[in-house]
Amino acid sequence: MNRLPFLLCCAAMVFTNGACAQSSSDTHLVNQALAAAPDELKEDARVLAYDDQGMYRLVRDGDNGLTCVADNPGAEGFEVVCYHSELEAYMARGRELRAEGMTGSETVTARGEEIEAGTLSFTEGPSTLYIRYGDEAYYDAESGEVMASRLRYVIYTPFATAATTGLPTQPAGPGAPWLMLPGDWRAHIMITPPAPEGN
Repeated sequence: MNRLPFLLCCAAMVFTNGACAQSSSDTHLVNQALAAAPDELKEDARVLAYDDQGMYRLVRDGDNGLTCVADNPGAEGFEVVCYHSELEAYMARGRELRAEGMTGSETVTARGEEIEAGTLSFTEGPSTLYIRYGDEAYYDAESGEVMASRLRYVIYTPFATAATTGLPTQPAGPGAPWLMLPGDWRAHIMITPPAPEGN
């Protein structure tokens, strides 16, 4: 019996199944990441995810100025984010510094020093960061949706103050916009809608 056709067929099946599995995995990562994006910006957004070593990799390229990042499976809780291209240099530098072993707060300090020194660019604002999160949030592979989550909006407006924006520096009520870190290079408008019932 000539075994070559049989072996070729088996090899083809293994390759096809592996490709499908990879494609399926990436589809879930894309679905996760885009859960933080506005509907009209999802189609052409760039998507990043974590590899097995905890480093970022490009899952899907995009061209509309929005980058979305899938949940970090090595971190506590669930969080996916999307951000405007004006924040890319700042976000990318943060990824580099965390890969070198810095904590989140340490990267903020280091990047602030680099921005002040003129070696790192930062948005002149406004530029938006979208964060989908939740204490009980999770990704449901069957539906392709993030469940039990809520969305927070962060709009960077460097050096803005209450006087320049007309915004309070504390929340005026549930879901009301307010200005955090007024006068700072990280000044930003925070909007945190109330959690949906049951979350």
